[in-house]
Parts: sequence; C-alpha cells; structure tokens
Amino acid sequence: MKVFLVSLLLFCSTALHAGQFMQPDNLFPKVKFITSEGEIVVELDRSRAPITVNNFLSYVKKNAYNNTVFHRLIPEFVLQGGGYLPDYKAIETLKPIFNESGNGLKNQLGSIAMARQTDPHSADSQFYFNLNDNTSLDPGSRWGYAVFGQVVSGMEVLDKIQQRETAVSEQLGWPDVPVEQVILKMVILLPQE
Repeated sequence: MKVFLVSLLLFCSTALHAGQFMQPDNLFPKVKFITSEGEIVVELDRSRAPITVNNFLSYVKKNAYNNTVFHRLIPEFVLQGGGYLPDYKAIETLKPIFNESGNGLKNQLGSIAMARQTDPHSADSQFYFNLNDNTSLDPGSRWGYAVFGQVVSGMEVLDKIQQRETAVSEQLGWPDVPVEQVILKMVILLPQE
C-alpha cells in the first residue's frame, strides 16, 4: 500500500508539469542560463531527480525565468534566483513539488538545487547554485535541499557574480541582495546531443 501511495504521489507531482514532455527520452538535458554577466550551461539529472527536473523545465518552457534577478548572494555559499522580477515582484509559480533531496546528489561546488521554505516539500520556482561544497544542505537526520544538476561550463561567470557587493534591500528588508542587479535574461533548453 505504501509503495502504491508513493508511486501515486510521484505520478501526480510529475503529471502536472509540462517539463516532462521536453526531451522526454533524455535523462541528462542541458540548459543555458544567459545572464547579464555571461552564460552558464547546466546538465540536469532526470535519472536521479525526475520531479525536480521536470518542474524546472516547466518554468523554462513558459519563459518564467526570463528577465528575473538573482536576489540572494552569499559568497562561498549560494547564488539564488528564479523567483523575482527586477522590481522584486514575485513570478507566478506552479504547485510545490516533492523533495527529492535523498537522490544521492550532493550540494557541492557548481551544483544546482531547489530553494524551499521550512516545509521540505515547498520548492516551486526558486533554485540556487552552490558556490562551495555545502554539506549542511544535504539530507541527514532531516530533509535536505534537492540537487538536480551540475554546471558543465560557465563557472567563471559564477565566480564573477560572487564578487558583487551585497546589502540589505530596503525594498525587501532582506540581507544578501546584490546592490547592482544580476539579471537572468533567459534559460533555454539546448538541443539534444
């Protein structure tokens, strides 16, 4: 019965996302992040994080990440984006997804993972790049943060962004916001190799 319920949950989580139809036979699709600081290519891992990858690709398909900002930068830790427009208005999100942090992928330098709230199953559109090996974000006695891909080119762009000055945003009331905005112009799915 438990297996059936878990299978049903996984099916329902992925059935709602258009990303499952984007290169459906490709377990390792690649996407290009075109930012105001350069381009980053990421290989996604659908074999270990199918729900998360399909969710991410759903946002790519609807151009939801186009002209958004990286709103959180903690050097040597994370660069987070995928949630806000340049005026800090939140983008429209899909339903939160099941947390796949137990998939064996680690929050290591250059990996991409889903941001979430305290609820382990609250991730929707926001993601982050690991700017270091962040073992504290991996699962252990508690839920971790689901890694779903790895940078294959463009680490120098992340290194460049890491040098940006950050401050508390008067508009948001949050710390660690880049003073000069880093724009995510678009994310595109690269042709299958």
